Amino acid sequence: MSALVSGLLTSVVGELRHEPTAVRVRAALAGATAVDSVQAVLVWEPGQVVPAYAVPEADIRAGLSPAPPRGGDGRAAHTPGGEPVLVIGEGRNGSGLRLDDPDLTGYVLLDFTSFDAWYEEDEPISAHPHDPFHRIDVRASSRHVRLELDGHLLAESSHAMMLFETLLPTRYYLPREDVVVPLEPSDTHTACAYKGRAAYFSARVGDRLVRDLAWTLPEPLPEGERVGGLVAFFNEHVDIVLDGRRLEAPVNPWRPAGMRRADRGTSGDAAQPGG
Repeated sequence: MSALVSGLLTSVVGELRHEPTAVRVRAALAGATAVDSVQAVLVWEPGQVVPAYAVPEADIRAGLSPAPPRGGDGRAAHTPGGEPVLVIGEGRNGSGLRLDDPDLTGYVLLDFTSFDAWYEEDEPISAHPHDPFHRIDVRASSRHVRLELDGHLLAESSHAMMLFETLLPTRYYLPREDVVVPLEPSDTHTACAYKGRAAYFSARVGDRLVRDLAWTLPEPLPEGERVGGLVAFFNEHVDIVLDGRRLEAPVNPWRPAGMRRADRGTSGDAAQPGG
C-alpha cells in the first residue's frame, strides 16, 4: 500500500528529530561571534515543525554556564530532556539546552531568538534555520480567483501568483489593484525564514474591521521575490472560489478544527499571524 508522504512527515512531529547539515553555522552576540561550527545538526523538538541548531559544545566560543530557573526571563521552554545553559557574551547572553539524548551527546541546542544574528555560510538568516525538507514554489496563474467574506467581495483576479509551500495551503498573492476591499495597515509583523518579513493589513468588511486578514512582503527574500508587494489573504478565514469552485477552508494552527469563519473577530480580537 502506498504511503502519503505528507502523512509520513507529520506522523513523527511528536518525536525528537535531528538531521546533520554540511552548512557552516555562526551566531553572534553583541557583535562578536559566539558560535562557529561546521558540525551543526538541525533539531526539531517534539511538537515543533521548524528546526533549531544544535552544535558541539566545543564550537561555542563564548562561555557556558548553567542557567538559573526560568522566571519570565524570555528563555525558550524546551520539551527534550537536558540542562538549560546560558551562552555568556559581552553584556548579552544567549541560551540553550545541553541535550540529554544518546544520539546528541555533547551537543547544545541553541535558542535562535536569544542571539543577535545568525549566518549559514556567509548569508544572514532570520526567523529560524532553513529546513532541508521544506520548499517554496511560486507559479504565475491565469486561473480565476475570487475571495469573499460573509458575502462581501474582497478581491478578484486572473493574475494571481500561487505560492506552494511544504505542508501549508496554497497561498494566492494578488495584485493590489485587484483587491476591492479597503485595507488598513496593521502593527502586526511576522518573519519567515524563506519569504522574509510580512506586514499585515486589517480589512474593512461591511461595517466591521477584521484584523490581520491579509499581508504583503514589502522586502522579500530571494525565494519570495515573485510575490513581493502583492497581497495574500488567509485561506483559513475567507471564502476562496477558484475557477468557480468554492474551496474548503484548511484546518491548521491558523484555523483550528471547529472554528467557523464567522468566529474571526472584529477590531480588538487577536489574530494569529501566519503567511
